[in-house]
Amino acid sequence: MKDIMNAPFLVEMVRTITNMYTHGWDERNGGNISWMLDEAQAAEYLDVNAVIRDIPTGFEAPALDGKYFIVTGTGKYFKNVQYDPACNLGVIRITDEGKNAQLLWGFTDGGKFTSEFPAHMMSHAARLSVDPANRIVMHCHPANLLAMTYVHDLDSRAFTRTLWQMCTECVVVFPEGVNVLPWMLCGTNEIGQATAEQMKTARLVVWSQHGIYGAGKDLDETFGLIETAEKAAEIYMKIAHLPRVNTITDEQLHLMEGRFGIKAREGWLD
Repeated sequence: MKDIMNAPFLVEMVRTITNMYTHGWDERNGGNISWMLDEAQAAEYLDVNAVIRDIPTGFEAPALDGKYFIVTGTGKYFKNVQYDPACNLGVIRITDEGKNAQLLWGFTDGGKFTSEFPAHMMSHAARLSVDPANRIVMHCHPANLLAMTYVHDLDSRAFTRTLWQMCTECVVVFPEGVNVLPWMLCGTNEIGQATAEQMKTARLVVWSQHGIYGAGKDLDETFGLIETAEKAAEIYMKIAHLPRVNTITDEQLHLMEGRFGIKAREGWLD
């Protein structure tokens, strides 16, 4: 059996987590990632029949039964993952229609998956229902997107249109837009359910005054989604107090649709 420390999924997970920390998106133990692995990926590096312990999930997700995930741990600091992946990360298999997780590797200090694991699983199930290629759910706290939720209308269409107008590539990167939730108590099934519902129509969901959830087929795509939205929010926060002399118009955004073969969310452009 191959050494899991050389597994591409572990190497890429550690690299991405470290990059998120250096971007300032994941202070202290803020943020979490879950990546759905193929069984064949896991089996190359793990004895999938050797269960270390069972961890109740606190929810039900029949659509994920039997699925494998590598996921960040609760209370773990992103800055420490690169130095001790086995303590800060875990590989689990979902069983009992989502009610239980079997730990196959990691969480060596006796820990468990992030407290927002139910929200992740609900979002995975929601995204898989509209995109079978989805594999990643990523949560973090980008400063400019957070700041924007204090000063901007939280209507999803209005919020998205502002982001699209800040940077030419935004409508290409997330043509379905960004969905925005009002402040809700984190770590609860209620916010998980609300996020999952919004994930059915967009890969980015902003938690007002808290952070953002992103989903995608791989870590690069998901990181890039958040990175692009955060750059647009940074531009907005730099100019929001100034008179807008120029902007990207809806007519120009329609031109982008034709040039790049994408379609902006129905009804969100005039």
